[in-house]
Amino acid sequence: MPGPPVARTIPHQDRPFGGGGRARGARAGPRAAHPGAAACAVAVLLLSASPWTAAGPLYRIERAGTPPSYLYGTLHSADPRVASLGAPVKDALAQTRRLAPELVLSERDLPGFVAGASYDDARRLADHFDADTIAAIRAALGARAPDDATFARLKPWAVMLLLAQPVAGEAHPTLDSMIVDAARGRGMTVEGLEMPEEQVASFDAIPVDSQVALVRWTLARQTALAADHEATVRAFVDRDLPRLRSLALDAARDDATMRSHLAALLRHLVDDRSALMAHRLFLPLRGGRVFVSVGALHLDGPRGLVALLRAQGYRVRRVWRARAARGARADDRMKAVRARRQARAHRWISRPSATTTCARRSTSPTSTPTRSGSSRAGSTTPTRPRSPKSTR
Repeated sequence: MPGPPVARTIPHQDRPFGGGGRARGARAGPRAAHPGAAACAVAVLLLSASPWTAAGPLYRIERAGTPPSYLYGTLHSADPRVASLGAPVKDALAQTRRLAPELVLSERDLPGFVAGASYDDARRLADHFDADTIAAIRAALGARAPDDATFARLKPWAVMLLLAQPVAGEAHPTLDSMIVDAARGRGMTVEGLEMPEEQVASFDAIPVDSQVALVRWTLARQTALAADHEATVRAFVDRDLPRLRSLALDAARDDATMRSHLAALLRHLVDDRSALMAHRLFLPLRGGRVFVSVGALHLDGPRGLVALLRAQGYRVRRVWRARAARGARADDRMKAVRARRQARAHRWISRPSATTTCARRSTSPTSTPTRSGSSRAGSTTPTRPRSPKSTR
């Protein structure tokens, strides 16, 4: 489960997209940007490879007659290599008036999220795991483990999140919180794309057998999580969405059953939520000047936000491209330049020089055509030109 949010006062206009009514989840009072949200730990679970990227992809959303908006893929991480705002991101924020992060939590919302991660009936965590596995989970969590009563009532997906979280707290602010701070400093409206109860519902929708299998898998991969996170950060810094997506499933490439469980996780936590986000953005984007900040895994693929927004009639183009792709294109251009230079040099070298041409002409017999069309070898008599009258 996510840790306590970083308290921050957001202007009173902050509300969920489509806000207004209580039924839509509008709440008054100060709000806090959750530093990891629920999906943060899932990013680590998916080898931290789920493109919740941050130095990552930035897209410009355009439509005729509408001011541009921006779509930014983040990595829910406090790694200093990730948690920084580049010039293109700052420029995009300066051109927008609204920030649309995945989730905005108030301090009063957090207890509800925590309650949603626990059973409220007779079910218990021990219904899914034997005593040895329960003990192993407690040992892996260490100081992160909640009290006995709370631990016993946790849902499997909540245990999965706890196991996926870093052991030590991160002092550096996350990229998501930095974006919220930057927007707040500019006086922008901050509007979350989903509500805490909706995120809880997304986790609850994961089949229980998949939740249990993912807990066991995450528990077995505790020593590999650091390496997984490093691979994700590297892909993120390179702004390489395809590599990030492949990392999400490659760890289970030799286990078809586990791949199916990971696919279920991605379907409920990424694809279904992306569809909801696109729906929530439908009206705000028509007014333009919206900065959308979501986990980058929500951007890529046929069910990602880029494709969904294009289906709504927007032109979505990449502003901040993958470094690897830019480097490859630069290499291709240099190779093409070298090839053209070599071709020109080859043609010049193989071309006869003027001296050689003259020498060949001086040593070869000339043939002068006669009026009858025959030629006389060695003749130097020039052909008689036709008179002007003959050309009439």
